[in-house]
Amino acid sequence: MKGEKMTRRNLIRGASLLAAGTVAGQLASAATIDFDKIECVATKGRIVQSVSQWCYGKWSLDELCQVCQKLGLKAIDLLGPDSFATVKKYGLVVSMVNSHPLTDGLADKKYHDMCLAKLRESIDATSEAGFPNVISFSGNRRGIPDDVGIENAVEALKKIVGYAEQKKVTIILEYLNSVGHKDYMFDNMAWGVEVCKRVGSDRVKILYDIYHAQIMEGNIIDTIRKNKDYIGHYHTGGNPGRNEIDETQELYYPAIMRAIADTGYKGYVAHEFVPKRDPLESLTYAARICDV
Repeated sequence: MKGEKMTRRNLIRGASLLAAGTVAGQLASAATIDFDKIECVATKGRIVQSVSQWCYGKWSLDELCQVCQKLGLKAIDLLGPDSFATVKKYGLVVSMVNSHPLTDGLADKKYHDMCLAKLRESIDATSEAGFPNVISFSGNRRGIPDDVGIENAVEALKKIVGYAEQKKVTIILEYLNSVGHKDYMFDNMAWGVEVCKRVGSDRVKILYDIYHAQIMEGNIIDTIRKNKDYIGHYHTGGNPGRNEIDETQELYYPAIMRAIADTGYKGYVAHEFVPKRDPLESLTYAARICDV
């Protein structure tokens, strides 16, 4: 697990941003944070908010935790066990723990042994810490038909879901777009829902990343309502560009958050957007509009 967090998000997305010539200025600046001036904006509790650290790469984890504490966010997303003590120090939760690589996943049998070993390791650490979720991925197609990928993923998950149930940890499969993440298999909601149905456990759920879903299928609120029983985690992000979730993009997050809350969802909604402007201003705005 150690070192996985850099591979999981920073390196993959950093490489794609660099290729597009847009990496400069995208990550949070290391400007001095005046914690005394931060207002708590997430107060209603209908949406339990988290944030992905990779989007705020110039802040230390301690700084990000303090910002979350002040704003009313309850968790940090996509970390490994080396970060648990820091997060706990601020009374926060790691809402999603890293595991195996994004491209080498459960849809391809040749990666099963590796994925299951890393998932078991993550489940153990997550359970011991009292945290809820570990992430998993379909991985890339590599010529495997989607129906075969479903069968392969189900086969792998059935080997470990009993252990996840025993440890009270949920395995969360992430939906990603296959435009930016070329060849990624789980790029439509039907694929993930079918996997969850066949595994048949509340300890296997979907990470519904709203940014990725908007690129691939749209119809966000209706999809959330129809598939609420299979969704165990959410990510936010503006489209186009995965930037601020404000009036510069095509998704209206207050309505999306109300739809999520109305389903009775009690898990975490993690902000996973890369701020273009002052990062504290952007995260404060996001936390405010999602507090519905």
